[in-house]
Amino acid sequence: MAGKKYQAAAKNIDRDKHYSLEEAIKIVAANKVAKFDESVEMAIRLNVDPRQADQNVRGTVVLPNGTGKTARVLVLTKGDKEREAREAGADFVGGEDLIKKIQEENWLDFDRVIATPDVMALVGRIGKILGPRGLMPNPKVGTVTFDVAKAVGEVKAGKVDFRVDKAGVVHAPLGKMSFGEEKLLQNANSLLAAIWRAKPSTAKGNYVKSVAVSSTMGPGVRIDAVGASKTFLAAA
Repeated sequence: MAGKKYQAAAKNIDRDKHYSLEEAIKIVAANKVAKFDESVEMAIRLNVDPRQADQNVRGTVVLPNGTGKTARVLVLTKGDKEREAREAGADFVGGEDLIKKIQEENWLDFDRVIATPDVMALVGRIGKILGPRGLMPNPKVGTVTFDVAKAVGEVKAGKVDFRVDKAGVVHAPLGKMSFGEEKLLQNANSLLAAIWRAKPSTAKGNYVKSVAVSSTMGPGVRIDAVGASKTFLAAA
């Protein structure tokens, strides 16, 4: 059974209505449910078939106001790039030693992994560990690169990776409740623009089927998909 605070928040939402993005953010921001600083997330259902390689939507975006969480970054590299990574603020830096630690100890005290191309053959050894957790470095999202300083800086600034799941939905964070309406809206617009830019050329019909925003413990608020599509176009 839903808690009293959840029920109270739900009463402020018309379940039959699709709100504008601005209205939805305002409703979520005004209906705090938990005592802690809840995260705010957006879910976008796309009109794509993720089973088709050319419709597997994925990409990255640096949210203008960050996510409210400082990511722990692991950089796998060697030589001078180790110093560059440390100076850029990476939390863990190493090569074969840390790969071995992950293999033998199942060490996973990090949120993102960046690797230079010259160690990817070694990183492949832990692909079965990192892959299922969404941690495997990938050049398509900028986590396989020799420019480790830039990559670390972007992650620390609030870079978000997004990828459509098997159901055709993209889930991504917008920040924390404490951000307030304006910052959450700015982050939402940036996310929508990035997803629009990632639209596959093979996608037919309306790209966006539905959009919703919610806090960690609060009810979801449905957003007008047509209006959201216009936001995509205007911001992209």
